[in-house]
Amino acid sequence: MNDRYRVRRILGRVWMYAAALAVFLFAVFPVYWVLATALRPTGEIFTREPTLFPGELTLEHFERVLSGVLIPGASFWSFLTNSLIVTVGSVTVAALVSLLAAVAVARFRFSLRSAFIMMLMVIQMVPVEALIISLFVNFFHLGRTLDMELVNNLSGVFVVYVAVALPITILMIRNFVAAVPKSLEEAAAIDGASGWTIFWRILMPLVAPGLGAASIFAFITAWNEFLVAFTFLQNNTGAFTLPISLQYYFGAVSVEWGSIMAASTLLTVPVMIFFLFVQRRMVSGLTMGAVKG
Repeated sequence: MNDRYRVRRILGRVWMYAAALAVFLFAVFPVYWVLATALRPTGEIFTREPTLFPGELTLEHFERVLSGVLIPGASFWSFLTNSLIVTVGSVTVAALVSLLAAVAVARFRFSLRSAFIMMLMVIQMVPVEALIISLFVNFFHLGRTLDMELVNNLSGVFVVYVAVALPITILMIRNFVAAVPKSLEEAAAIDGASGWTIFWRILMPLVAPGLGAASIFAFITAWNEFLVAFTFLQNNTGAFTLPISLQYYFGAVSVEWGSIMAASTLLTVPVMIFFLFVQRRMVSGLTMGAVKG
């Protein structure tokens, strides 16, 4: 019986590892194919018999994307700068506002508190595509009323990105704030700590993992967003972001697949760097700072 049980246990582990490997390959293969296509010569991309591995490696597609020869009047670096400005700015503002709002929702009791949380959930479920026309019209008229240019530049896109990120980031950070024991704050208050000291020295380090997770979500959402940026920026090529720049590689009679794959690869690099920057905060324990003397 022991031998049979051991064999069944080993077979169960083998099937589990095989299933995990299959899921991993299924998820990673599209990423590999994008990178492999970006490194293939043009002749290999359009062959009738594609191969799993490139027969020859080349950086010509990356050079064409970085040099900007395919996009008249603009360059990859200007698109990258615009994406970094609007994404990093919106993530910073959304994280700060979400942190303050999450503390208020989790720690204080006020009228319509439950209604406010339900409203955040409902807003978070509404897709941006359903609001794009009303957003554009409202921002256009609001800009004319305030004598500001909210359409056809990055300011309107920035405001929309912040508004889109706020509901989900508030809900995410609220759960982390609610998980922090109130006894820690009460003990600090008894020791004479002020409200700001409690917030920055006690609450902030423990909520940092949730803040990092919410920031990653907001960063990826804003970085990959296309519809809002394309609608609001219209014909202002100088303000285009990286996702919009991909449309230039689709010509009337041909498609620059190598350049598309190279640009898509470069598009993922800032997200990976940002994730590596904040991943330490994500994996740190919620009560790590509470057990230190």
